[in-house]
Amino acid sequence: MEFSLGQIADLIGGKVEGDSTIKVYRLDKIQEGLPGGVSFLSNEKYESFIYDTKASAVIVSENFEPQKPVSTNLIRVLNAYEGFTMLLEAYAMIVTSSKVGKEEPSFFDETSIIGENYYRGAFSYVGKNCLLGSSVKIYPNAFIGNNVKIGNNTIIHAGVKIYDNTQIGANCEFHPGAVIGGDGFGFAPLPDGSYKKIPQLGNVVIEDNVSVGTNTTIDCATMGSTLIKKGAKIDNLVQIAHNVIIGENTVIAAQTGISGSTEIGKNCVIAGKAGIVGHIKIADNTTVGANTGISKNITKSGQTIFGYVGFEIKDFLKSYSLFKKLPELHDRIKELEKKP
Repeated sequence: MEFSLGQIADLIGGKVEGDSTIKVYRLDKIQEGLPGGVSFLSNEKYESFIYDTKASAVIVSENFEPQKPVSTNLIRVLNAYEGFTMLLEAYAMIVTSSKVGKEEPSFFDETSIIGENYYRGAFSYVGKNCLLGSSVKIYPNAFIGNNVKIGNNTIIHAGVKIYDNTQIGANCEFHPGAVIGGDGFGFAPLPDGSYKKIPQLGNVVIEDNVSVGTNTTIDCATMGSTLIKKGAKIDNLVQIAHNVIIGENTVIAAQTGISGSTEIGKNCVIAGKAGIVGHIKIADNTTVGANTGISKNITKSGQTIFGYVGFEIKDFLKSYSLFKKLPELHDRIKELEKKP
């Protein structure tokens, strides 16, 4: 697919400096740009590449002032990073929307319904009494159980597993290997030291505009629903246990684990490898640092929490500055002990 620089500028709200009729068909890194490609410059660390790039065009911010002559065409927008993101989104939409129809072999139960403009890849499976919206894309080897609802324009990538009774909104995306609605980790200890499985009878509800990363798992509730609210973005290899609630527009990075029945507020940012215990609440707008452990309620909105046993970041940094001085303090104490 080819597009003129003028078409791209119209799409992202920019203006072309150069030849707007030039056609491009590829997205490139600025340091690897070649003819036919379009790139972007938003970080000044990469400015040197714009003077040598072979890309047909570079998206730049309105306030960019070249320090040397630029041989490529420029597309000026208010913010280069946001402009290029818009272009990526449009490209991804074109690529995914181009997939239509069904591939064989695949299975779609006669009691289920799917809207128009769908795609069903080879070896995909859709169970009984499912209701799937328009422009839903189900890639090869994906599994969708019984009584599942999926909204318009949602993409189910290869190998995703969506278990019975899951409800998914519109404009969601599930990356390869994600498992939605598997059993929660529920076992009751018995007097003899063994464990008895507790049936997990609830479901998962995922609202609109949610992204779920590769090999992430979201467990069904014991009773009721595990709930992922609209706009949440969940990275790869995240574990979300039964009956958890994730607030609107909260972002969770890779390898984070969230234990059962914990409620995380809206607009939170949870960095990689964070660990959060069960049955607590985390206030809106909380930032949790990488490798941080949260073991109690975070009731004050807007805090940044950091540390293995997480506490307020300013207190943590003060404590850590003392910790680094412990060897020096130890040596000084030893010297003082030697004095008469």
